[in-house]
Amino acid sequence: MAEPAELVALPAPIDTLLTAAVARRFYLENRSKVEIAEEFGISRFKVARLLDAAVAHDIVRIDITVPAEIDVPLGRALAERFGLRHGIVVDLARSEGGTTAADGGRGGRWLGTAAARLLSDIAEEGDVIGLDGSLAADALSEAVTRLPPCDVVQLTGVHGRDLAHDSAIAAVRRTAEAGGGRAFPLHTPFLLPDAATAAVLRSQPGTAETLDRFGLLTKAVVGVCAWDAPGSPVYDALTEREREALRAAGARAAVAGRVLDAAGRVLPTTLDARTIAVGADRLRNVPERIGVTDVGRGTGAVRAALRSGLLTAVVTDATTARRLLRHDDPGDTTPTAAPAPPRTERGHR
Repeated sequence: MAEPAELVALPAPIDTLLTAAVARRFYLENRSKVEIAEEFGISRFKVARLLDAAVAHDIVRIDITVPAEIDVPLGRALAERFGLRHGIVVDLARSEGGTTAADGGRGGRWLGTAAARLLSDIAEEGDVIGLDGSLAADALSEAVTRLPPCDVVQLTGVHGRDLAHDSAIAAVRRTAEAGGGRAFPLHTPFLLPDAATAAVLRSQPGTAETLDRFGLLTKAVVGVCAWDAPGSPVYDALTEREREALRAAGARAAVAGRVLDAAGRVLPTTLDARTIAVGADRLRNVPERIGVTDVGRGTGAVRAALRSGLLTAVVTDATTARRLLRHDDPGDTTPTAAPAPPRTERGHR
């Protein structure tokens, strides 16, 4: 007879009430783990353990629902074709009313929810998770409800003017709260006026503390979009002359502030010295790297990202996945690069 699966130890009868009270504060009243710990006079780590016990023993039941169907065979085919560990494909057309390029914002939220589900499945206690400033990372942070204790690090500076309340900073904090870990935001702009200013900000204690954790990352979530997509912070910051030069060089995609050509090579830009963001080489050293695509923006950018070696997993929609597998990107004859060998070790400084 098979041994039963090990569960989180059920608290003593008196603690069952405490567990329920903690769960109510967290799930129904949206109180943070720090606030709950202060109210009950316990550590935030004990709060996290009590929440785990509440789920394990059905005091609380959690179901992350993607309002569309996950196409498992299509995701498996995508992973095999591009040498990925995980391929998550959301069939938005099967959702209520369907989703088109015109309502890609809603579809993007669904992809973020699917990414949250994947992250919840693979996260382990002690992980250091990186989030870039993309809409995908923001959507993930709103959907994720439970993670093991882990720290969360911001991978790119903010794109707005409000350095204290930018959505990228809020996403890092929300995700850290889901696991009862520490948040390491970047209260700095993504793009600085010149390289000297960027260097000064990188050396500031608060910024340096976050940047130092890039070498400890074990998992990362980044958005994948066309380099010249509407609202792209990289594209908007370039002069028209620089844009034309990148077009001539074959620019296709933007990932974590880096521009890629059709073969997945990182193209140098005049912005590199002026930005505060994780470098491509550093990102490649992260054991698990999840890319979340735009909806209805074509396949060229996604294929470039898949060829770059920057991703070990992708979350995308079914239309994009089918096009990637059919290779219907007109004019693109660049061969797909061989996948990088699997990594099992954790990241180091």
